[in-house]
Amino acid sequence: MLLLYENIKLALSAIRVNKMRSFLTMLGIIIGISSVISITAIGASARAVVSKEFESFGAGYMYLMPDWRYIEEALTTDMFTFDDVEALKNRFPEDVLYATLYAQANGQVKVGRNENRVSLMGVDADYNKHNKQIEVKYGRMINRSDVDGRREHIVIDIEAARHLFNKEDAVGSVFPVSFQGRDIDFTVVGVYEIPPSIFSALDPNASYTCYLPVSVLLGRDDVSWYMEIFANENKDVVAQGTAFVNYITAIKGKEAEFYRVESAESQLGIINTVLGTLSVALGAIAAISLLVGGIGIMNIMLVSVTERTREIGVRKSLGARTRDILTQFLIEAMILSCIGGIIGTITGTAVAAAGMSLAGIQVVIQPLVIVFTVLFSAGVGMFFGLFPARKAAKLDPIEALRYE
Repeated sequence: MLLLYENIKLALSAIRVNKMRSFLTMLGIIIGISSVISITAIGASARAVVSKEFESFGAGYMYLMPDWRYIEEALTTDMFTFDDVEALKNRFPEDVLYATLYAQANGQVKVGRNENRVSLMGVDADYNKHNKQIEVKYGRMINRSDVDGRREHIVIDIEAARHLFNKEDAVGSVFPVSFQGRDIDFTVVGVYEIPPSIFSALDPNASYTCYLPVSVLLGRDDVSWYMEIFANENKDVVAQGTAFVNYITAIKGKEAEFYRVESAESQLGIINTVLGTLSVALGAIAAISLLVGGIGIMNIMLVSVTERTREIGVRKSLGARTRDILTQFLIEAMILSCIGGIIGTITGTAVAAAGMSLAGIQVVIQPLVIVFTVLFSAGVGMFFGLFPARKAAKLDPIEALRYE
């Protein structure tokens, strides 16, 4: 233990004597470690944000639709109807918490001199009870009488109310919308607010999303290629989706795999896989600089061995064993690498925190990644310091003492 302590003191003393050279030697390690830390932290933060978005929307959210491979041969009778929706609800009363035909359209709204694009979403009654993001601030959500009576009622975003009516409580106001060749003067029955989303932040010019009875948006056709569902989150969402597909396939009399299901859970898994793979790939590329840093450590240790040849000769003549010299230079290489790793970790964490702060995202630092990178940097120092250390340990003491 005493010998180890002395070796550490000698290593730190050698680093202090050549501060600039030691720093330049560590620079490759610092850059490599900081790159790996920052990339993995940014990737983990992005995955956490995406997961939070999906969880707030509802993990049980899914929609049924024909598989794209069969869409060209699909018939009008293969489209979903409200009877299909009711059949699914009756067959799975505990699993189908909400289901309706999916309907969406883009339109234009103009109130006085104020106008904007709007995205119209057709919903069934009490949609906000299942979409956890929606908070009705004024009035109410679309209800059963709105859907059954095909009432021209609409629930608008609070930002739309501020922009178009110059007030938040726009309940009772006329909301004229042009869409699908139709001009309808809707009556605002509710104003909702939704938390800021990273997805909406990607498009600052996004249209306002408004909700109206699905029966009004579909018109008199009452058919859709999509069925929107909120399943029971307390059960296996994937298994429920498979059961829904099998049942719809049976009642529609289609072959297996004609219909498929897409769930928020499966989409989240795909996104996490992509982000994880991207983080690993970028981290691996950044880790190449660690090899460059390791080569720098090897180079400077070889120079150090040459400069301290007489010191090595003196130590050997005083009884230092070969393994003592080997340990001394290995420890020096590892300390150089570890200090670089610590500085790189601090730098990488600061870069990730600053970047995520600018994006308005909470940074996620993985402790295991930090531990691994610091240990890896020490391993790099040991690996690339081994050759110079062995060279120093094998020096003949007599020849070393004669070295000028």
